Amino acid sequence: MTLSLFRTVRGRLLALMVAIVLPIACLTAAAAVATYRTVFEAIQTAQTRTADDFAVRTRVWYRGALRSLVASATAIRAMPPPTDTCDRIAERTIAAVSGYEALLLRVSGRPDCLGGLDGSIAHSELSEIASQLAARPPIKLWGGTEFAKARYDQVTIGGRSYLAIYTPFDEGDALLLTKPDPLDDVFDLGSGDAGMMAALVRRGGEVVVARGGAQADASWLPKAETVPAQTAHWTAPSRAGPGRIYGARMVVEPDLYVVVSFDGTAEQAAKTQFYILLLAPLLTLTLLGLVYMKAIDQHCVRWLRGIEATARARSASTSARVALSDEMPRDIRSVAEAFNAMVDEQEVRQSKLRLALDDNRFLVRELHHRVKNSLQVVQSYIGLTKRDHQGEARMALSDAECRVHVLSAAYRFTLADGEMQPVRIDLFLDDVVAMISSLILARTQRLESRIETEAALPIDRIIPLGFLIVDVVTRALRAAPGISIDLAVTKVGENLIDIAITTDRDAPRIAPPRLFAGLLMQIEAVEISPPQGQSLGVWQLGHGIQGETTQPSPSAGVIATPTLSPRKAPVGPT
Repeated sequence: MTLSLFRTVRGRLLALMVAIVLPIACLTAAAAVATYRTVFEAIQTAQTRTADDFAVRTRVWYRGALRSLVASATAIRAMPPPTDTCDRIAERTIAAVSGYEALLLRVSGRPDCLGGLDGSIAHSELSEIASQLAARPPIKLWGGTEFAKARYDQVTIGGRSYLAIYTPFDEGDALLLTKPDPLDDVFDLGSGDAGMMAALVRRGGEVVVARGGAQADASWLPKAETVPAQTAHWTAPSRAGPGRIYGARMVVEPDLYVVVSFDGTAEQAAKTQFYILLLAPLLTLTLLGLVYMKAIDQHCVRWLRGIEATARARSASTSARVALSDEMPRDIRSVAEAFNAMVDEQEVRQSKLRLALDDNRFLVRELHHRVKNSLQVVQSYIGLTKRDHQGEARMALSDAECRVHVLSAAYRFTLADGEMQPVRIDLFLDDVVAMISSLILARTQRLESRIETEAALPIDRIIPLGFLIVDVVTRALRAAPGISIDLAVTKVGENLIDIAITTDRDAPRIAPPRLFAGLLMQIEAVEISPPQGQSLGVWQLGHGIQGETTQPSPSAGVIATPTLSPRKAPVGPT
């Protein structure tokens, strides 16, 4: 993980924590899943072994009953007649074993030997049952260890259910009837799962013996019968509806098998354990993450935000300092102290700079004041000198006096309040027009102005604007006696004005001086209409545009010789 991708301290620390915690969480989840699978497989194995256990018990009981039947039949067959002696021996044999009810021995050439404890069981019924079992296929050998052919089944006589063990031999066959009670003891569930049920079931779903539920209640058996080939384990809906877990084991092929059912308590406990093993570490890691985030905010981000807030507050309050605390970490405290020291040094530098700027403003103000006074002196001197000359010399002195007046008026307006301020265009141009009217305008000529803006320009733009007006107007006045000139300044946009100079007749064309283009560049004006007909030109300029301020720089008013600049290429009048 590249921590540089995160832009904040909190993000990088959290990313580092995730990089540490995520592998631990994955290992924890993998361990929980492995544990769950192991436990679940152990539960399934235990359930299958439970079915195997009941099947083995049933087989052992049936084998014991078969052994008793074979031994009794062999002993009775070895005894000579008469028949009544055989019957008494068979009866005593039956009575000796709890649960045995009747014994029938049929030997060819000899009368049938019958012994029973229940007189309601007739000889004919036993013979019929023996004949039916003889017609059915014998059980398959259990691993090749069975010592006699046999057939196990369930029969009903007089409304009562009995277990039948039948075995044939060379001279005849033998049949043993027992009550289900001895086999019922085989299915003792002990102290196992309270939701476990077990039963010996015949093919077709008839219950022979059951434990964990009433004999007549078979609702817990699977809705769809599944006869195992050997063993089976599955989950299916019961006859009552809810799903249950089943394990089955074949006891006597092809008819008798053991079914064990579980209510899923063990599986649910395993799932609960899995969730605990999975969620407990994850919740612990989540809690650790929350505590980690809180610690980051409390011991790191909080102090950094304080430093940031102080830095932002410096724009509104120069006395803002980072509040130091003993709870600060040492490295962050060092940063805060360094920040405060930097602020102190900056304030000292700013104080010195303010003093220097104040001195500079005072000197500049004094310089401009002296320039204004000097210009007035020069203007007065030119006016006095002009009295001694006539003709072209007088006109040249008048032009010079106009230009000096432009400079003097600009400084007068900009220093009107004692500080350098932008000059309103309307006031300045009205003064310039009045000055031209008094110095150059002949009696037969007329000069009027219509200024519809109160915009202001800094002194370094207002002076070349005055020069431009003086140049265009004086050239037209000299070229055409009796001409009338109109100066119009109109607002055409939020920060745009148009300056148009027109005459009442077509004025002769006089080439502008080479400095005219430089004046346009200093004004930052664009010629939108060249001189033609009665128009001496239309220029458009912006005020309040980017780069201007309401307070000019200390060096404002120092007029350089106009030079061409690659920024704009205005076109002067032709």
